[in-house]
Amino acid sequence: MHRGFALASFLLFTGAVAARAADIALPEDEGRVVKFEKPVATVYIANPVVADVNMIDSTHAYVLGKAFGATNFIAMDARGQPIESSHVTVFGSSHLVTLNRGNQQFTFACVTARCEVSPTPGDSRGWHDDNMGEVTIREDMGAKAAAPNEGH
Repeated sequence: MHRGFALASFLLFTGAVAARAADIALPEDEGRVVKFEKPVATVYIANPVVADVNMIDSTHAYVLGKAFGATNFIAMDARGQPIESSHVTVFGSSHLVTLNRGNQQFTFACVTARCEVSPTPGDSRGWHDDNMGEVTIREDMGAKAAAPNEGH
């Protein structure tokens, strides 16, 4: 008997292998809700640069595609036993345009007739950092504007 087959048969017979979740494929900057058949206590993502996973409740998680690539996540129960494992593939967005000037790269998001800067890892460092600084300032201003006005 083939050794791999014997091990798989033993694990299936003993119930040590969790049911495999469906693989997930999503574009960058998009998310999916994943439903688990059993309650999950902890979920681990192998490469948080590619994707992120956050629990919504004990049977639902939100998976966010962050960068082109592939990774996987493992969901575990309260006893630390694996419940599900799933591959996550993140593919590039169709609306991103990369401009190369010599050895410098610049990325733009072109959703409509107008393109906006879209800082992406790999872009020219100074240009990327300046634009990310602007994004951070805008996010901070939005968070401050949305916060309850204390003292009134």
